[in-house]
Amino acid sequence: MEFGGITTSKKSQRIMRWSGLLIPVVLTLYGLLIMYKVVPSTFYTSDIIFFSLMAGWMLLGAFQFLFYVKSQRSAAIRLISYYLLGAAYLLLISGFTMPFIGCWVLLLLATYAFFADSGLRLNLMALVAIAAADIIIHVERSEVIVNDIMAVLSIIIVGMATIALTKAQQTDSAMLEKSKKQEVLQRDSILTLVNNLADAVLSTDKNGKIEVYNAASLGLLDTNESLGGKHIDEVMTLYNEDSKVVRFIDLLKDSRGVSIADSLTMTIGGEEVRLELTYSPIRSSFSRSKKANSEDGYIIILRDITKSKSLEEERDEFISVVSHELRTPITIAEGTISNAQLMFDRDDIHDDLLRAGLETAHEQIVFLAKMVNDLSTLSRAERGVADAAEDIDVKELVEGLYNEYAPEAKKKGLKLDLDAAAKLGTVTASRLYLHELLQNFITNAIKYTKEGKVTLSVSTNTQTVHFLVKDTGIGISKADQDKIFKKFYRSEDYRTRETGGTGLGLYVATKLAKKLGCTIEMTSRLNHGSSFGIRLPLKK
Repeated sequence: MEFGGITTSKKSQRIMRWSGLLIPVVLTLYGLLIMYKVVPSTFYTSDIIFFSLMAGWMLLGAFQFLFYVKSQRSAAIRLISYYLLGAAYLLLISGFTMPFIGCWVLLLLATYAFFADSGLRLNLMALVAIAAADIIIHVERSEVIVNDIMAVLSIIIVGMATIALTKAQQTDSAMLEKSKKQEVLQRDSILTLVNNLADAVLSTDKNGKIEVYNAASLGLLDTNESLGGKHIDEVMTLYNEDSKVVRFIDLLKDSRGVSIADSLTMTIGGEEVRLELTYSPIRSSFSRSKKANSEDGYIIILRDITKSKSLEEERDEFISVVSHELRTPITIAEGTISNAQLMFDRDDIHDDLLRAGLETAHEQIVFLAKMVNDLSTLSRAERGVADAAEDIDVKELVEGLYNEYAPEAKKKGLKLDLDAAAKLGTVTASRLYLHELLQNFITNAIKYTKEGKVTLSVSTNTQTVHFLVKDTGIGISKADQDKIFKKFYRSEDYRTRETGGTGLGLYVATKLAKKLGCTIEMTSRLNHGSSFGIRLPLKK
């Protein structure tokens, strides 16, 4: 409760209740000692007055013990009653003796607790008034005057000192509470910041037990369980490049500053994940002041770099293979053109020989152009260029492809058939990606078919459109069927090697199909032809 500018807690009131109950007991015992002349006193008047005062003390103490103070008015009435009984006890029974001085100090503290500085001033005024009255009554006795003055001074000094200590403790408690609130606020701010980070962040104590972690940590570790209090090696089992277990706590204890490791892996949800670990010891200012080498804990940042590392390795491999694949046609074209330049200066060289050399150079340049075109298509698919979906009339699309590649098939002595219904409906997809994917199927079919025909068929049902390119070509062996969709792969079949190819066509087709949200369906049998198809949802 709050009275007069100071707050009294339930604990403080409990102390005052017990004090109010015990003070009358102490004063009664001391009065009995005076009554039976165990303790000499010239103030004691009569037994009737003594027992009347003690009865009042006892009743007031019992009331004070049984009922809490609930208002400022109630507190004032009780304190005034104590002051009146105290004044009567001092003037008629004991005078300024040690028991009374102690009880008056308690009364001073109770008054201060309920009424703050104004209560303190009233207490001291009452004390001085009672002392003055006692001096007037015993004016002829110098020892009483001296005793009263010393008692008043003692009460003032003890009371003020006690109040000063209480205020100091209250100030310290207030500062401590404020410090705790600031610490909680800072902790909440840090946790809010950490929880909004995309990377997993954890902090541990010096023994590796997790103290703080963010939501991204749970996401990375694929768990909903609390990590608090668990050991870091219990939560994460790390492996090095040799598939040997690495204890995380050993890495932490060996660090002397910010350390980074990106060659460690762990298994999460049945999959191997490659991690980048950034960790550092935490050293408090207290530790630095002691110039200690011990750490107060560790901060850890975890990042899943499986995809980025895979892309990096794939990029390096891609550059290496492209460089290798480009070297041969460039060398052949450069050598052939150089020879042709030398032949032009000689009169004994036939035109057929020059023509053959230039045709070879032209074939290699066409090969390079196809590879560049495939790489360009692959780059567009990877970057999402021209992937905006639009409504495509299926009939119009396949008729355009037929008209575009029928002359090429005829030139090779093949027949390109179009098997499509009159009405095929509409699909919603990237026109560029769908055109290049079907174009890839058709050109491959023409390339690897020596005789017979290539058929572009389109059929629909209530939900999908099925595009299928079928040929009567050389087919694909079972051993090669799982490999043909890999980049730069070309079968060792001599018939395949007879035709020029970059080994990128079906790899690019796979990427395009993925962008279109479908998968490539393939059936093939060696020497019996192949078929490649996709299915797309039909627009309602």
